[in-house]
Amino acid sequence: MLFNSLDFAIFLPIVFLLYWFAVQKNLTLQNLLIVTASYIFYGWWDWRFLSLILFSTIIDFSVGKALGKTTKINKRKTLLWISIIVNLGFLGFFKYYNFFIENFIEAFTFFGSDIRISSLNIILPVGISFYTFQTLSYTIDIYRGKLEPTKDFIAFTAFVSFFPQLVAGPIERATLLLPQFYVKRKFDYNKAIDGMRQILWGLFKKVVIADNCALLANEVFNNSHDLNASTLFLGALFFTFQIYGDFSGYSDIAIGISRLFGFNLMKNFAFPYFSRDIAEFWRRWHISLSTWFRDYLYIPLGGSRGSLGSKVRNTFIIFIVSGFWHGANWTFVIWGLLNALYFLPLLLTKNNRNNIEIIGFDRSWPSFKEVLSMFLTFFMTVLAWIFFRAESVRHAMSYILGIFSETIIDKPIFSNMMSFYKAIGLLLIFIIIEWFGRRGEYAISEMKWAKTKTLRWVFYIFLILLLLVFAGKSQDFIYFQF
Repeated sequence: MLFNSLDFAIFLPIVFLLYWFAVQKNLTLQNLLIVTASYIFYGWWDWRFLSLILFSTIIDFSVGKALGKTTKINKRKTLLWISIIVNLGFLGFFKYYNFFIENFIEAFTFFGSDIRISSLNIILPVGISFYTFQTLSYTIDIYRGKLEPTKDFIAFTAFVSFFPQLVAGPIERATLLLPQFYVKRKFDYNKAIDGMRQILWGLFKKVVIADNCALLANEVFNNSHDLNASTLFLGALFFTFQIYGDFSGYSDIAIGISRLFGFNLMKNFAFPYFSRDIAEFWRRWHISLSTWFRDYLYIPLGGSRGSLGSKVRNTFIIFIVSGFWHGANWTFVIWGLLNALYFLPLLLTKNNRNNIEIIGFDRSWPSFKEVLSMFLTFFMTVLAWIFFRAESVRHAMSYILGIFSETIIDKPIFSNMMSFYKAIGLLLIFIIIEWFGRRGEYAISEMKWAKTKTLRWVFYIFLILLLLVFAGKSQDFIYFQF
């Protein structure tokens, strides 16, 4: 069930009305309704995979209870490893089995051996990488003593399967989201209005920006061998905005829907394309995943402590693992490796914490130096995204080599030039709104430039009209495949 579908447009109001009018007075019933709605929402794709979520929920709930009853180090480690092996085992099988088999066969074939191992026709469960990491945070934090195990199975099930962020995040920590299922929620009008505003902005990002950019990006990447350099560069640029509008749009919708039900989710994007260096970009892009890897992998490895060699090693591990998390293809590994190489000079010169505040936080416009840094960082990001989008490493390399050719000054060619001009115009509107809203939680959260309520409503109607008039051909959310 997609956020931008008719099915969800019917589903959400029904759940909302039942939640606030039928079961509002009973916390357990509210949580049970969330569980029911979440399982319907997820089962809409393929009901068979509901058993995976339920099994993972039962395992981690049981492990959590067992961890709460013992102080013996060896037993606690055993329990933690049960949770890690079960969760990552499912993830590894469904997501990486065929990848490892195919590469294993290729390696032996290279050395002259004939290995016959059959790959499997495996369907990847939607969102498995997201809910796996979310439930793992529960057992790890209990093991570390940061969280008390819950005795409320319904609340825990609601935490694991919470439908707004179930299939594409944000990846919530048990320490932050689970306690919200223990307390009675009361309808907050202002919170709901803010949620609706963020849903509107998320839909605009997805339906108007991402879906229109997707048509042009797909055309270029699918025919890259026959196109000139300027068209290839624009294709990469359109994908850059497609993936941002698609993924951050999903996060905005998820956070907004959660507010309608009285929940607060973490911020997942903070205007990453206005970053002045790669370190800042990764503090602003997919924040829930970056901080998850930081807290549960990077810091346990030693983080930024220790020798320079260990810092470099840990940095490469975190970026490569992050790339591999995204998919079973060497293109994602190279994408992670490339970002590690981008990050390395900042680490070596100890400049990776230079840009904490958003660019031009206390000014309307950036300095000339900031503009240059921002454009350089953006260009590096565009090149890296080519590996993310390409079908293979060879495809990515030929695509990049095609950009760096003498035809970069030639006129770009698209099958429908009106679609190209339309997308450019919409992107300009989008960038302007993002720039003037960059100090807020999301681009239209504050709108300090709109001095009156009437002006704000005129702007909302303007966005709705853009949604109705310029909605691109519906595309699946990119991160559903992860």
